[in-house]
Amino acid sequence: MTIPAETAALNELVVNSRHSMVLGKLALQAQIRLLWNDELAKPRNRHPKRLLAFGAKAYSQGDEDGIIAEIFRRIGIESRVFVEFGVQNGIECNSLKLLLEGWRGLWLEGREDDVRQIETTHKPWLDSDRLRVRTAFITAENIDGLIAGQIHGPAVDLLSIDVDFNDYWIWQAIESIRPRVVMIEYNPVWLPPISVVVPYSPEGRWSGNNYFGASLEALVKLAAVKGYRLVGCGFTGANAFFVRDDLCGEHFLEPATAAEHYEPARYFFAQLSNGHEPAIGPLVTV
Repeated sequence: MTIPAETAALNELVVNSRHSMVLGKLALQAQIRLLWNDELAKPRNRHPKRLLAFGAKAYSQGDEDGIIAEIFRRIGIESRVFVEFGVQNGIECNSLKLLLEGWRGLWLEGREDDVRQIETTHKPWLDSDRLRVRTAFITAENIDGLIAGQIHGPAVDLLSIDVDFNDYWIWQAIESIRPRVVMIEYNPVWLPPISVVVPYSPEGRWSGNNYFGASLEALVKLAAVKGYRLVGCGFTGANAFFVRDDLCGEHFLEPATAAEHYEPARYFFAQLSNGHEPAIGPLVTV
């Protein structure tokens, strides 16, 4: 059977378009890595105590996996317990790598569809009670009770907060645990020394624009009240890392100020691939 000329031409166009898309994606990945390497090569970022050079991506959106690992390499690991909220479907988040490394913890997610997916893809860890997941729209009024109802016993090593709007107010409200490390989203639009936060509203949600959350300076001030110090920010310019005062010692770059550790928005970095599309399923530890 002879394929009509217009059909053959269309098929060739589709193949060429797919080929161009693949090449385009590869070029984008290469460009992101070049920009990343160029930034890390700058004298500011080569200080041995600055965390930026230790960034790496396994399951995190950006380089958070590597920075978390380096923080705990410096201060040590104790309970291997995490609490994270805003995990979406649990495939691209800040504690999945830790779960695979033998940690256990609690996930809170507001979207029921995402929680149902987690109940399928993460079933082995849920069945063994290494992971607990609860559906909840988090507010300053309910967060402490949600955590206290699920976390008992050893202290929490890592708390990760990413709810896209009320992050500041939610961290302020947490009293039931005093984690050793806190990771929280900041708004890079408000450069230091701007110290502002969106007014609290229990129904507050991100609208997809740059009006959300808190400035890094505001979070540094809140951290000081709660007994924490800023030790670094991720390359994406989205997440800040705080360590409890009593654990910092001389492990981290001083001064522990927003001006010293601020990173600008590089949201394109979240497009950096770590191979194929992220996924998770049953695994055998050997």
